[in-house]
Amino acid sequence: MKTLGLIGGMSWESTAHYYACINRLVAGRLGGLHSARLLLYSVEFHELQALQHADDWTGAARLLVDAARRLERAGAEALVICANTMHIVAPEIEQTVPLPLIHIADAAATAVKQQGLRTVALLGTRFTMDQPFYRERLERRHALRVLLPDEPERQAIHHIIFEELCRGEVRPASREIFCRVIARLAAAGAQGAILGCTEFTLFGAGAEAGIPLFDTTEIHARAAVDWTLGAGV
Repeated sequence: MKTLGLIGGMSWESTAHYYACINRLVAGRLGGLHSARLLLYSVEFHELQALQHADDWTGAARLLVDAARRLERAGAEALVICANTMHIVAPEIEQTVPLPLIHIADAAATAVKQQGLRTVALLGTRFTMDQPFYRERLERRHALRVLLPDEPERQAIHHIIFEELCRGEVRPASREIFCRVIARLAAAGAQGAILGCTEFTLFGAGAEAGIPLFDTTEIHARAAVDWTLGAGV
């Protein structure tokens, strides 16, 4: 088993789920009292989200590159950014730290294609939906067609993420908004929906959305376990 280096804290709510999911999967595959060999560096999210909302991605990259370097020095053999949005600085990390990075968008795209789907909705923070780093990777590297919520929907989803889910609050009315947006995109042609925010896992399965939902927290954790046990990239 190889050692994973997790960059977490974005938010700690979803990072806790990563930790539990990775260990549960390792125990399920190896049996007994096996657990994952991993290192976790948890950033101070207040500082990071302030940089995000100021569009200071250079400053945000500096924070995550520092985290990646600390994990490398501590003995990590691969990196996992426990967030969708912060994959916006994945290139800076890959250019600076000579460790493989298990990319969340690649893991999500693989899961989508395994179900034979080609058109997906993408929901996440405003940064993930507005910026091209995630959508273009899905389109160019994986030949997927990506549909996005409209502007008022993006604003509502972003608010729900930062003002509720990142604080551990799960409100039924917000969950209804979330499912309604997915249903509208399904009517527009989406065959599935990539839940491109790791906090969305707090909403639960969401079967009423009517199309397959791809929980990137679970999918990314599986990809990390594949790697640490030698079955992945």
